[in-house]
Amino acid sequence: MNSNPLIRLHANDNVLVARQALALGMHIPALGLRVRAQVPGAHKIAACRIPAGTPVRKYDAIIGVAARDIEAGDHVHAHNLALADFERDPAFCRDARPVALLPEAERATFQGFVRADGRVGTRNFIGILASVNCSATVIHHIAQHFTPERLAAFPNVDGVAAFAQTSGCGMSSPSEHFDVLRRTLAGYARHPNLAAVLIVGLGCERNQVASLIESQHLADDARVRTLVMQETGGTRATIEAGIRAIEALLPQANAARRSSVPASHLKIGLECGGSDGYSAITANPALGAAMDILVRHGGTAILSETPEIHGVEYMLTRRAVTPEVGQKLLDRLAWWETYTAGQNAQFNGVVGHGNQQGGLANIFEKSLGSAMKGGTTPLQAVYEYAEPIDRAGLVFMDSPGYDPVAVTGQIASGANLICFTTGRGSMFGSKPAPTLKLASNSAMYARLHEDMDINCGAVLDGELDIGQMGQRIFEHILRAASGAPTKSEALGLGNHEFVPWHLGIVS
Repeated sequence: MNSNPLIRLHANDNVLVARQALALGMHIPALGLRVRAQVPGAHKIAACRIPAGTPVRKYDAIIGVAARDIEAGDHVHAHNLALADFERDPAFCRDARPVALLPEAERATFQGFVRADGRVGTRNFIGILASVNCSATVIHHIAQHFTPERLAAFPNVDGVAAFAQTSGCGMSSPSEHFDVLRRTLAGYARHPNLAAVLIVGLGCERNQVASLIESQHLADDARVRTLVMQETGGTRATIEAGIRAIEALLPQANAARRSSVPASHLKIGLECGGSDGYSAITANPALGAAMDILVRHGGTAILSETPEIHGVEYMLTRRAVTPEVGQKLLDRLAWWETYTAGQNAQFNGVVGHGNQQGGLANIFEKSLGSAMKGGTTPLQAVYEYAEPIDRAGLVFMDSPGYDPVAVTGQIASGANLICFTTGRGSMFGSKPAPTLKLASNSAMYARLHEDMDINCGAVLDGELDIGQMGQRIFEHILRAASGAPTKSEALGLGNHEFVPWHLGIVS
């Protein structure tokens, strides 16, 4: 256990991070300063006098300016740290370095489900999709019929999962919202973690099942079945027909078997929620180290949450493989600036209550840690929400920071496993791609151990360094991808976390 009460993250920083709670008047001899406030763990104190208007640096990155004179030992947080935008040189491609890919014979493997199109699943579900909210109750009833007892005869099927949603009608069509919804539904329908899919509609909605199938090139064949309630005979008749349809799909789904496949088939969605001041010191950089390993093995890391790279986007544009990739990322940020204009939104600086309680003063500070999840390899491509990902390596998918919406988009884009870092403790799970949750500190991990898969607090405790923690995470990913249940799966989470992004006007 490291007993130093403060952490200096970079030699150029003028703030220090409290390893644990600091008492008013506490003397730090090694730094020659006295703490001038009662400071919670993971929060910041000034390492020296910071005059008003002076940039405040953490990890040698600007996270704001002093709103007033700050004395050495003062608590530095939202009360005296102002968010001030500053010019950031995107320096396209300047820091991009080729990845030293491992020879195929040396790459890690996992046990996955190889589908007919060559893609690989980490789970083997049958999915039921609602084209509109009006069929949501029906698909839940169909899925609920398939209890563990009824599925006991099909041991290779992980379950029957319903993906209900709150849109599909009362919306402008065509529109960006309409396109995003259809793209999301199609991404789930063709997801490699689903052996087969039933799509259920009402019949009079704007998002018609037949045109959804046609526009998204989803074959209505042995793998994809459809039902329309108004044509089938109503609620009860559609539930009964849906149960029969799933019963017919179960034998083919159960025929799937796991086999050894390279880790290059892994597409990992990266998410953070309930972040704290430790997230950027432990869980996020450790996950980034794991993603650097994955990329060397030929896999794909999907960074998202566009508002949560605001202020540190240069960390990605400077690693873009082409200027066009870097500019596409800036274009998405410019879209967000317009989208959130005049709103009290995260993109405009205000982070959530839990983030502030955990020591994060504003979006620039939160973004600093959030971007670390992607590691250090080149940015290969930028995708819009739920757009199919067809490039390996580190990529970016545009999304809100809201966890279920971001993860829904990542899964629709092809993520077959999610890694979710948290400092305050997020109770999140997802289907059909499972979620691994990474705790940023040991105290929270101990308190919420039933929900947390990996304790990255071991870095803060001095037990492991970032590289060692990254290797541990990578090995845990391989086990989870091979079928080892995650904590959220054991708790039954994931039945209500399908939340497509609502972009447009509801009428």
